[in-house]
Amino acid sequence: MVVRGEQAHAAASTVKPRHVLCFLGGEGQLAQLSDAASLAIQKFAAGFSIDTTYSQDKPDPRMTRSFGVSWDRVAPNAWTGADESAVVNHQSVLYVLGPRMSADNAITCSVGALFLVHAVIKAGATAVKGESAGVAHGLPRWAELTRQAAAALQSDDDAGASRACRLAFAKRPLDNGTWTETVGYHLVGLPEVYVAKSYGTEREVAALMDTVGDELAQRGLQAVLRDHRARLSHVSSYQPDDFKFNPYGIVYVDQS
Repeated sequence: MVVRGEQAHAAASTVKPRHVLCFLGGEGQLAQLSDAASLAIQKFAAGFSIDTTYSQDKPDPRMTRSFGVSWDRVAPNAWTGADESAVVNHQSVLYVLGPRMSADNAITCSVGALFLVHAVIKAGATAVKGESAGVAHGLPRWAELTRQAAAALQSDDDAGASRACRLAFAKRPLDNGTWTETVGYHLVGLPEVYVAKSYGTEREVAALMDTVGDELAQRGLQAVLRDHRARLSHVSSYQPDDFKFNPYGIVYVDQS
């Protein structure tokens, strides 16, 4: 059921997004990965926690399909056959839950999530997926995104940190028939970006989504709505209790 009207605005005012991270590892590695995540939480990822309900020291047969539909298909060489094999052959699964975030602290939390991913990979994780938007990258791509975030922090570049986290944890482009969608921009405190399919090729649409995401982070919502002749809506196909629900709404860009 679609959330509409006043219901959507009420949901937008109360829903706070969170990260859910999925790590895969080898045989008997759950404790090792959990310890690495716990140390990262103590050092720099405040508010994150180990999920003991669904983490398990055995393979999950759903992972091959789950990662298969989640691989990032925009960045060149975002994953390799070795990354796919790691998913197929995994023997343990760790879930880590992030704290509830507001627009004000979303970048800080998402940088913490990205650094946590890096720490658990260093401890032996063989594959990683952001569950909140359903996006996965290969291990070298996770490392590159971490480097980008770290460089942005060193230069006090908030927009750069936002971009690195957006590329890490948001999924795009997704086709809903009429529009091409992003999902996961709420994880950096921004509305989603929906682009008319008539705009161009899938790669052109993805490039525009990235441009608009950068502008939202740098210049703000009103400038984006004005300059792109866009509109903001809080009508969503996701329920407010869905991890993918964006309380900040959706920016529709209908340029031809």
